[in-house]
Amino acid sequence: MKFLNKLKITSILALSATINVSAQAPAKITVDNMSFADLNKNGKLEPYEDTRLPNNQRVSDLMKRLTIDDKLNLVLGIGMIGFDMLKGFDAINPIVEAKDFMVPGAAGSTMPLLKYGLPAVIMTDGPAGVRINPNRQNTSDTFFATGFPAGSSIASTWDVALVEAVGNALGNETREYGSDIQLGPALNIMRNPLCGRNYEYYSEDPVVSGKIAAAMTLGIQSNDVGVSLKHYAANNSERNRMGINVHVSPRTLREIYLRGFEIAVKESDPKTIMSSYNMINGKYTSADYDLLTTILRDEWGFKGLVMTDWFGGYSDVSNLFNSTLSGEDFAKNYTSEQIKAGNDLLMPGIRPQLQNLKDDLKSGKITEQEIDICVRRVLDMVFDSHKMKDYKYSDKPDLKAHAELTRKAASEGMVLLENKNKALPFTTDINKLAVFGSLSYKFISGGTGSGHVNKAYTVSLIEGLTKAGYTLDKKVNDVYVPFVAKEEAKQKAIDNGLTLLPLFPQPVLKESLIAESAKNNDLAVITIGRSSGELDDRPLDGDFYLTKEELALLDQVSAAFHVQGKKVVVVINVGAVIEMSSWKDKVDAILLAWLPGQEAGNSVADVLSGKVNPSGKLAMTIPAKYEDLSTADNFQGLPIEKPTDVTYSEGIYIGYRYFDTKKIEPAYPFGYGLSYTTFEYSNIKVSDKEFGNEIFVTVDIKNTGSIAGKEVVQLYMSAPKTGIDKPEKELKAFAKTRPLNPGESQTLFFKLNPKDLASFNENVSAWVADKGTYSILIGSSSRNISQKASFDLSAKRIVEKVNNVMSPDIKFIDLRP
Repeated sequence: MKFLNKLKITSILALSATINVSAQAPAKITVDNMSFADLNKNGKLEPYEDTRLPNNQRVSDLMKRLTIDDKLNLVLGIGMIGFDMLKGFDAINPIVEAKDFMVPGAAGSTMPLLKYGLPAVIMTDGPAGVRINPNRQNTSDTFFATGFPAGSSIASTWDVALVEAVGNALGNETREYGSDIQLGPALNIMRNPLCGRNYEYYSEDPVVSGKIAAAMTLGIQSNDVGVSLKHYAANNSERNRMGINVHVSPRTLREIYLRGFEIAVKESDPKTIMSSYNMINGKYTSADYDLLTTILRDEWGFKGLVMTDWFGGYSDVSNLFNSTLSGEDFAKNYTSEQIKAGNDLLMPGIRPQLQNLKDDLKSGKITEQEIDICVRRVLDMVFDSHKMKDYKYSDKPDLKAHAELTRKAASEGMVLLENKNKALPFTTDINKLAVFGSLSYKFISGGTGSGHVNKAYTVSLIEGLTKAGYTLDKKVNDVYVPFVAKEEAKQKAIDNGLTLLPLFPQPVLKESLIAESAKNNDLAVITIGRSSGELDDRPLDGDFYLTKEELALLDQVSAAFHVQGKKVVVVINVGAVIEMSSWKDKVDAILLAWLPGQEAGNSVADVLSGKVNPSGKLAMTIPAKYEDLSTADNFQGLPIEKPTDVTYSEGIYIGYRYFDTKKIEPAYPFGYGLSYTTFEYSNIKVSDKEFGNEIFVTVDIKNTGSIAGKEVVQLYMSAPKTGIDKPEKELKAFAKTRPLNPGESQTLFFKLNPKDLASFNENVSAWVADKGTYSILIGSSSRNISQKASFDLSAKRIVEKVNNVMSPDIKFIDLRP
């Protein structure tokens, strides 16, 4: 769900009648010594009540009983309860109170139809945890959820087993707090570092995005709850996200922006998918039949439900708050187009949409049979929910165990970028630390918006270091603690967990204090941090690039400690990358800690101390300077204040595909990350010299260092360029070793299928593998290839023929290196 908090958007219901949901639980009917719920209270067992029947038969029976009003209420969902209603419309009263069925703080639900005993399916945000209200009326109990690491952190583990375990914990909290659908994972491509929601996303690469999303989905859905993969598709910036038209070629769309979704759909069978806000080539994604049906269902075989993002399909929701606006002015008639396109559930429904559907049914613009297709999918979701199975949720998930998992996952995702002269881990003679940077004292655990989680606590870095046994400089602390407390109080006054807060300022430190701390302490730690979220993208100055105050702090602390022969470690607390090339040589070590969730400080201390050997790798390229990006000139589109059009003219050449093909040196390449140990790659083997239907690749990884560690091994492929242009290399597979002791080896196995060889050729609307020699490149990053092999494809092969759809609505030429 997207929160439009600054507009004070609230609960909106698409309802035509007031219904009392305070009815008692249904009576039981006994048939053949089995007990069934009398859902409609008529005293007899109807087929849809008979749990012995498969769900499709039960749904078919119920479909026959529904009125057209019932059906319309099912395709128009319910928003959050308990907020102000819209201005400019007739009063829209809630049909239910929050206490009756809605989990407090939940994002929305389907409409309960109590005359049939049909419960509401509850939906909660988001990708980093279950976002519900921690406090409730008439109880002193609290209902905190675990704040898991953000998406960029999770992806940097490159560990699908660990990600699935995190998903399992998240799904457990979803179920035990009474929700049915968790609105995540989010797997939009990191097209540009400035996207406000990159912290929720996984990678610039669709293979990483798809595999990590599939693992998260499998973990969440193992708890008999569903996910909603989002935001489908090409939602890669935040500014005017509801009104922007993305112009993109079919090849770019297929290879980059749809490929991750395709992988996740085919490998994890998500229960729902959320369509995005934006338009693609002139059509809103929520009203695009080719996107939602031709590609998603017909080509990929998706069987679940598609829902809109909240208020999706309208370019300017701020118009809702124009007191003179009529319902007809707002609801330009996309409603029927969305339903006909295969967008089964409109979230949250509003009265004009209800009227649109009624009018369109009368005029013939939409038929009841077309609505039935969507109604059946809503009912499939309802019948598959744990509420329909009468699951008694506990409201008491194992938060302690989940916190331990969060601590582990966050440390596994941290990326060691620099480690000069083995500055890390701290040696046994490092005990006294001078800790600088405001965010060391108020670590950022997660982003804002729907990715925010109401958690019980966040461990700061100074708390984590203190718990780990280190002594912190009291004089430095005495400056930061009151300063941070004062600034935190200011932010709390405006903090609602949804909108982005101002950058946390830095206090002015006396040079004498810094010099004294350099004499009296063993090492300096500096934290640099950034938050980000919905509604807008990050600015360049003072966000991607450091502020003058931050650069001065780095200069002053580094100079003072280096004069004393002591080292400086920088911890980067961000959701998306920042510029580092201009200052990285001034410090001894840089640890990219991301937004690591509620155990933040403990996780960082585990890595700094050496309790955990870092094994995270970058799932995105860090550019040396912003201008080096292929999307630097066209990221947000035009006009810049409120962009309405953006052209993805860089084509498939984003991230490492661009940097490696154009031979541009990044600050840190895709896949990069250091360890406290070293690894040797050897003995690459390919199962065949000629490709048939599949090929197997093996490689040996040996720990050649002095401590145990894990290595992320990446398989890239270089394809022949006899047909269309290709990047220098593309990631096709990856694996993470088990923990290897010094001297221990492990053989990793990779399997390549025909589609791994193929590129999308627009001329024939097909995935095509060109004839020629394919190079296999295995290494620890896209720029550090240790093992090479090759195989041949004897003839050009049409791997998969697809529909010729979603052509650009304007003329432009994709970048060709």
